[in-house]
Amino acid sequence: MRVVLTLAGAVALIALAALTAPAAAQTATYEVVKDGIPKPLTATPGAAARGKALLRKKEQANCLNCHSSKELKGGSSAPSFDGVGAALTAPQLRLSVVDYAKVAAGKAMPSFHKSRGDDPPRLSAQEVEDIVAYLQTLR
Repeated sequence: MRVVLTLAGAVALIALAALTAPAAAQTATYEVVKDGIPKPLTATPGAAARGKALLRKKEQANCLNCHSSKELKGGSSAPSFDGVGAALTAPQLRLSVVDYAKVAAGKAMPSFHKSRGDDPPRLSAQEVEDIVAYLQTLR
């Protein structure tokens, strides 16, 4: 069987591939003010349910390798998430997730929304907002 691809067919395939390929996460513009990032990274509010689901997946948001909570089983090498929503404000949580090195230099926690050379950030701006929304529920 021989497949002949016309120029129009090739263009259509390339367009389809571009539409279905996941977009590389881009780092959102943000401003650190004092000890946090006061403005959300997206116009869409974070959803706690999506943030919790993202943490459970343990893929790019691998927080549970070190942290845990009553709701989410994880590691024990870092503080528990329990009570973090009462202890930290949304701007403080956002900075902790975006770039923890600005919170505590030299600590082992990675920065999840900071480009690393040619590598895109681990979390999209919306994923950061979703995780912040979830962490705020842990009072």
